[in-house]
Amino acid sequence: MLVSQQTMLNKTIALYRGAYGGLSPSSWLLSLVLFINRCGNMVIPFMTVYLTQSLHFSLADAGLVMACFGLGAILGAYIGGKLTDSIGFDKVQFWSLLLNGGFFILGQMQSLHGFMICIFCMSAVGEAFRPANAAAIVHYAHDNDRTRAYSLNRLAVNLGFAIGPAIGGILASFSYQLLFWVDGCTCILAAFLIRFLLDPSKANKPTVHQQVGPLTDGTSAYRDRLYIVFIFLSLINAMCFFQMFTIVPVYFSEVMHMSKFSIGVCMGLNGLIIAAIEMLLIFKIEGRRHSLVFIGYGLLLEAICFLGFVLMPKAVWVAFIFMGAITFGEILTLPFMNAFWTSRCGPRNRGQYAALYTMSYSGAHILAPTVGARMVQWTGFTNWWLIVSVLCLLTFAGFRWLYSKVTEETNNAQNPLHNSL
Repeated sequence: MLVSQQTMLNKTIALYRGAYGGLSPSSWLLSLVLFINRCGNMVIPFMTVYLTQSLHFSLADAGLVMACFGLGAILGAYIGGKLTDSIGFDKVQFWSLLLNGGFFILGQMQSLHGFMICIFCMSAVGEAFRPANAAAIVHYAHDNDRTRAYSLNRLAVNLGFAIGPAIGGILASFSYQLLFWVDGCTCILAAFLIRFLLDPSKANKPTVHQQVGPLTDGTSAYRDRLYIVFIFLSLINAMCFFQMFTIVPVYFSEVMHMSKFSIGVCMGLNGLIIAAIEMLLIFKIEGRRHSLVFIGYGLLLEAICFLGFVLMPKAVWVAFIFMGAITFGEILTLPFMNAFWTSRCGPRNRGQYAALYTMSYSGAHILAPTVGARMVQWTGFTNWWLIVSVLCLLTFAGFRWLYSKVTEETNNAQNPLHNSL
């Protein structure tokens, strides 16, 4: 019995070593910087509370402020992608983080219009970091480890987001102004860590395992029709998935009558499962099927999850099943979406591709709470969950179509003589 337990333990340790081993030191350093930066990202989770309780804005005014944040994020992603291709991801990351260190200025705003303008500018500056960071992950990771490198960064971000709001809650109990100062200081710290720890000249050489597309390095992302379809499908998927963080907690409270503690425990499962499972799962399945196939599996899981609310709307245990299952859906979609867009670009146009992908999620951050809240108000929770399930299934069908077109495109590129005949 003891021997079998020891063997199982050794296999588990070997599996974790395999999942986390082989990644470049630069990938680990980049994840460390992201973790530090996200630990300090404590203003946004408390923004609505700060606006309504400290500045005494109405909830509608707070919504306008957050809309400005989303619009600034879209603009910042576009500019960040352009600058990444023109001046390099290292400079964009550094200056985005350094300038975002001025976040404390936001805490000095008292008027609604001043706050809206300031948060729009700060969001644009901060969001320029994301396309540059996405390009940096590709640059520092081995080609056959890119999906795991993205998963490692997701792990760092999730851990940072778990720690940041907790620290933010403690600081907010003393003064909301502390949130703005700590957020700014961690941005500056992350900027200098990137400048002194990461050398952009240390690129990893391409390997034969890279899942390359037929496009050339100079192709514009905005002229890549299949990629535009991918971005649209990603937007719809993200809007459905973000219901988990916007409308689902309200549903847990108002329909399932769960306590705040139970809701917190249930929502916390997402981060715990990602931390424990994602790297292992990606390690086992990466490269076995096309990225778009795994994305489709994830969307089917998401559709089933929301359908569970329709079939058993008041069963509390469904909430925990939902959170576990949709987290597995997230693991199958988000890392492999990153794998797909990186396969269609090269160093000279990577910023454009990263920017469009980032913009789709920025747009979803705006659409998810606004569309979800309006639809619940008009049709009720049950009908909205049914609509979300249908949207997930339609997006699944879209990705299956995209997979067939990408496969056809790749075959034509590999057999140009046959295609001409």
